[in-house]
Amino acid sequence: MTQVDMVQVDELVREIARALVDEPEAVAVESVSRDENTVLRLRVAPQDIGKVIGKQGRTARSVRIILGAVSMKLRHRFTLDILEEGDEE
Repeated sequence: MTQVDMVQVDELVREIARALVDEPEAVAVESVSRDENTVLRLRVAPQDIGKVIGKQGRTARSVRIILGAVSMKLRHRFTLDILEEGDEE
């Protein structure tokens, strides 16, 4: 997988999140590469966290399904962590 692919996946998640929230300028995506997978850490404004997660986690699950499809195409596993304000992982 190339660095360009990684940037495109970051941008995909960022654009999906921006479309969902009230404060798109507060959306941030950080990539943390590990051995055979990449963790995408999504941060949004505190009042927008519910919009990104959705009722019963449906919106977050949908974004993860999209990442699953991207993972299959690029043959590299991506996971999504949605972090709340103050989470420091």
